[in-house]
Amino acid sequence: MGSIRTWSLALIAGIFVVVVAHQRSAADAQPAGAGPGPAAAALAVTSAPAAGRVMGLPDFSGLVAENGAAVVNISVVEKTQKAAGLGDSPDPDDPLSQFFRRYQGPGPERAPPSRGVGSGFIVSPDGYVLTNAHVVADASEVTVKLTDRREFVAKVIGVDKRSDIALIKIAATGLPTVRFGDSSRLRPGQWVVAIGSPFGFANTVTAGVVSAIARPVDETYVPFIQTDAAINPGNSGGPLFNVDGQVIGINSQIYSRTGGYMGVSFAIPIDLALNVKNQLLAKGKVSRSRIGVAVQEVDQKLATTFGLGTPHGALISSVDPKGPSERAGLKPGDVITSVNGHSIDHSFDLPTLIADIVPGSEAHIGLWHDHKAGEVDVKTVLLDDEPARNARNDREDGGGKLGLAVRPLEPKEQQELHTRGRLLVEDVSGPALAAGLQAGDVVLGVNGAGVASVADLKREVARAGHSVALLIQREDAQIYVPIDIG
Repeated sequence: MGSIRTWSLALIAGIFVVVVAHQRSAADAQPAGAGPGPAAAALAVTSAPAAGRVMGLPDFSGLVAENGAAVVNISVVEKTQKAAGLGDSPDPDDPLSQFFRRYQGPGPERAPPSRGVGSGFIVSPDGYVLTNAHVVADASEVTVKLTDRREFVAKVIGVDKRSDIALIKIAATGLPTVRFGDSSRLRPGQWVVAIGSPFGFANTVTAGVVSAIARPVDETYVPFIQTDAAINPGNSGGPLFNVDGQVIGINSQIYSRTGGYMGVSFAIPIDLALNVKNQLLAKGKVSRSRIGVAVQEVDQKLATTFGLGTPHGALISSVDPKGPSERAGLKPGDVITSVNGHSIDHSFDLPTLIADIVPGSEAHIGLWHDHKAGEVDVKTVLLDDEPARNARNDREDGGGKLGLAVRPLEPKEQQELHTRGRLLVEDVSGPALAAGLQAGDVVLGVNGAGVASVADLKREVARAGHSVALLIQREDAQIYVPIDIG
């Protein structure tokens, strides 16, 4: 068997040599100045790399060597909290209180202070450091440790919980700093590098790619950068670098079902963070604008109902009474399509654009109203410290042609429900049930027209055709629900 296998391999090798020699002969036989023969051309085509192909993995060692010293470890001692269920101070006549004082030190009226770790990065040689608000917001003591093992007690200059950005300062000069990039130029698929202190392991380097941009998370004003770079507890506040060694984000959150990294991480864009930093430095707080509306996403059914060609924009589901939008004539059912020339693709684009406008100035709003495009100017007002309530995208069901059984509300019931609506949903079935309506919802309008009676509701539904957008109030939120009655 060994001799047969050797002979077979030799035969195959001989055939390969003959084929290659024949191809070379065919190529050499071409006239001078002529292009390569078919065989040579085929070899050239197969050996050329495909356009846009990744040819190798990057080496981040130079980036880390250049920027590692500007990344700091932050440790905090949080403010002590009173232990749950215990009074402000123990009763001096209580024998147990005497026991605690005599044998175990202070009584149990306060829980021991907790400690935490995070990351940050130096933004100026005189000691200003950016980090996350949730790292230092509740701290009684903040300590910053540099890579050269020097430690400083830091002063918190300002905290902005809405963006999760904090600015702190240490008493040092001549410090290494990072360079800033342009986060608006990021594209999904680009390499990024995170440096931080996961679980307290200072200056840990992880790498990944940008998974998505402008990702909304919770009820914030931040269009997050999503990455798959490994981020864990302690990485919060650390920088996210592009391949040029420029900071393009601040690592802030992870999505996890275990409490640890599961492949989805979120960073705050650096252009937003620097705007917050400059305001904290100048005023100690951040000013944002609002226009007094709650909005929801426009899906295909809602777009069809309101006559939009494609789903886009922010659908107004409620307007603050006597607020700036109501004064400008905006109503539930209007779709905001642009702000100061910037297109609104998704509903979460609107709060970010409005927040960046100087309070008291006008926002030029492009909108879709009553099946046609329009424009209006809305004077913005200061967004107070109470977060604006967002409309929830709950959907419940109904009866009749819609599948709704409704009844008029008594004035006392209106007061108890804090509503201006007149129709209460008592039962749901059919199309309304499929759309998500539920008993207890209050019907406010149909396709932008208000309804105050059962007759109004029937009339507007009859006009609507095959689909309607029902404006309902559920608890304290208003939302449009598309219902297909085709």
